[in-house]
Amino acid sequence: MLNRVILMGRITHDLELRQTPNGVSVLSFSLAVERSFARQGEERQTDFIDCVAWRQQAEFISRYFGKGRMIAIEGQIQTRTFQDKNGNNRKAVEVLVDSVSFTGEPKQQGGGSNYAGNYGSQNQGGYQQGGQQSAPAPQNNNAAPSNDALSIGDLGDFEEVLSDDGVPF
Repeated sequence: MLNRVILMGRITHDLELRQTPNGVSVLSFSLAVERSFARQGEERQTDFIDCVAWRQQAEFISRYFGKGRMIAIEGQIQTRTFQDKNGNNRKAVEVLVDSVSFTGEPKQQGGGSNYAGNYGSQNQGGYQQGGQQSAPAPQNNNAAPSNDALSIGDLGDFEEVLSDDGVPF
C-alpha cells in the first residue's frame, strides 16, 4: 500500500514548538495550498491542510520557517480520533511530515525566517519547487547553518575520483 503526500504551500500561523512530557519536540501547523486549477472566471481555491512534525523535523521547521513562509513537505496522511472539550468524538486528518525543503523563495524582510535559500532538505530526498531533487542537509543539525557552510565552493574544493570502469558515478 502507498501513503505519500508532497505539498508546497504557505504556513498559515506563527509556529509554536512544544515538548511532550517525555521531552520530545512536536510542531503542529497548517499549510495554505492553492489548487492547480480554477474554473473560468473564478479565482483559484485554497486548501488548508493540517501538518504535524516530530523531533528534529519539528525543531528544523520552527527554526527556519515562519508564518507566511513558503515550504515544501513530504509525508504521509494519518487520521486520529479524539474527544473535544464537550465530550464529542472528533476525527482529525493530518500530514505526518517526513522531510522538509526550502522552496527557493527569496529572503523575506522583517521576519518569518532566519534563512531563505534553495538549499536542501532536512531529510535526503526532499523535493523543491518544480519537482527537482534537493541536496542533502548538513550533517550537524544542532547548529544553525552559516552562509559559509551553505556556499557551493570552488572547483578546487573537489577531488577527482578515478575508477576502473571509466564511469564517473
